[in-house]
Amino acid sequence: MQKHRKFIGDKRFYLMVLGVAMPIMIQNGITNFVSLLDNIMVGQVGTEQMSGVAIVNQLLFIYNLCIFGGVSGAGIFTAQYFGQGNDEGVRNTFRFKLWIGVILTATAIAIFLGAHEPLIRLYLTGDQGSQDMNATLSYGVSYMKVMLVGLPPFLFVQLYASTLRECGETMLPMKAGITAVFVNLIFNYILIYGKLGAPQLGVVGAAVATVLSRYVEMAIVLICTHGNKEKYRFTKHLYRTIRVPAALTKQILIKGTPLMLNETFWAGGVAILMQCYSVRGLNVVAAMNISNTISNLFNIVFIALGDSVAIIVGQLLGAGRMEEAKDTDTKLITFSVLLCIVIGALMALVAPLFPRLYNTTDEVRHMAAIFIVEVAMFMPVNAFLHASYFTLRSGGKTIITFLFDSVFIWVVSVPVAFCLSRFTGLSIYAIYFMVMSVDLIKCVIGFVLVKKGVWLQNIVAE
Repeated sequence: MQKHRKFIGDKRFYLMVLGVAMPIMIQNGITNFVSLLDNIMVGQVGTEQMSGVAIVNQLLFIYNLCIFGGVSGAGIFTAQYFGQGNDEGVRNTFRFKLWIGVILTATAIAIFLGAHEPLIRLYLTGDQGSQDMNATLSYGVSYMKVMLVGLPPFLFVQLYASTLRECGETMLPMKAGITAVFVNLIFNYILIYGKLGAPQLGVVGAAVATVLSRYVEMAIVLICTHGNKEKYRFTKHLYRTIRVPAALTKQILIKGTPLMLNETFWAGGVAILMQCYSVRGLNVVAAMNISNTISNLFNIVFIALGDSVAIIVGQLLGAGRMEEAKDTDTKLITFSVLLCIVIGALMALVAPLFPRLYNTTDEVRHMAAIFIVEVAMFMPVNAFLHASYFTLRSGGKTIITFLFDSVFIWVVSVPVAFCLSRFTGLSIYAIYFMVMSVDLIKCVIGFVLVKKGVWLQNIVAE
């Protein structure tokens, strides 16, 4: 019984965890559900449109994770400064995020404006006809040009939402996110199909709706945060200066650069994996788009619990409560894995149903259903990996997370996918399964690192 208590918490513990995780889960759940509806709406227009949008979103995913990595590097310090009660420390980490975010966004816009066509063409391989390829390229280019207008508001939402969450405030980002996804959904319906007298814009309408929703979300977050300076104390005199102390900048760069590079290289690795799969045809791109959209609905559980590890454990480390941090982390990882066994089983059961919602071929629907089942089988594995990653990161072990995450995907996963997709006659299902299977190696590495307690340190102690 005593041994079980090491892994299982009491009722108060789980209420505390759910208090942090549920708002993140609800926000991500609604966002991903509306993303599914968005995806279905575009999918109703045609397979080429859906594939074009999927390719562009895969490229924008790299930018999104660069921003996530940029703000997360400073976020390690934000959580610990907040746990320490240091408001000026929180302000300075926000200012660092602002600098890095503006640089990354300007760079991304320049790259995507200058090289959008060759980037999209990387995915247009396989056995489909040139007419289908050209149509997919045209839709992708049109979609990307509009989506670039939405990068600045996306940046500011991430700056504020990440800081608020690291300070224990998850409700405001959730409410803003929920409002934004409904704005997105409504304008998707109006602009994709040309309802209520609006022009029928197809994929361009989907992009316009997304951009509008991002500006709405940014407005809500900024107005509510700066309008309540007593509650969100870091906003007082936030922009009095944008200078960041040199010592802190150095600390964040040492800890945060591996994290930002990790997110960038990991996202790049995921994009290359998709490119490897795409050599088996555009149908694979379409099927994986459906599978990924459905999977994201279920992944919210282990993603939210991973975020909870970063927030809860990070604050305990900042307060110097090391034993409590270790005990809490063990219970959080156990909870995440057990819950995802149940969620994975549920996902596998409903796998054949979701692809039927799309206006595409039977072959694409069948492929998507099998991909969903394969992802479901690995959900407990991903839950453990995600929680382990955030455990290591909460203690500032960003070089280890860099090796653990992005180096692994480039050194192991990408070569396996590249060789299997190009030099074997294996089915795409077998290739996908085998590429995911190599993550079991990471599970062993993650288990050893977490158990050794290399992450148990206070990085903001004076």
